[in-house]
Amino acid sequence: MDTELDIAKVAELAGVTASALRFYERRGLIASRGRNGLRRTFAPEVIDRLILIRCAQEAGFTLAQIARFLVATPGDDELRERMGQRAQELDEEIARLMRMRDSLRHASTCTHSPLVECPDFKSRLLPDAVSVQP
Repeated sequence: MDTELDIAKVAELAGVTASALRFYERRGLIASRGRNGLRRTFAPEVIDRLILIRCAQEAGFTLAQIARFLVATPGDDELRERMGQRAQELDEEIARLMRMRDSLRHASTCTHSPLVECPDFKSRLLPDAVSVQP
């Protein structure tokens, strides 16, 4: 059985608006299968594509870059290089966020006053900080 989802169901499942779906379709990011009356219908697989689009947006890619990514081939060296650069940037962002998380965990139980002057807090948050002596 070939299941189709109408635009309202896709919007609900993907957590986006119907207008966003129509916009993505105009940009070539997704494709509808047809219509059921006046409502667009989509294959269930469109949900996976929408999840990928959202993830890529959250990773800092533009819709134009995502559209290119969705049709990329192994020979698209420029795009692959950009993806590698963005992966490195994300690694750095993740490391920064992990330091912040670790600092906050420490601060939640620290008795140092003020908390931001705690050497352990500082060393977790700012591992490469230069100590300046007056």
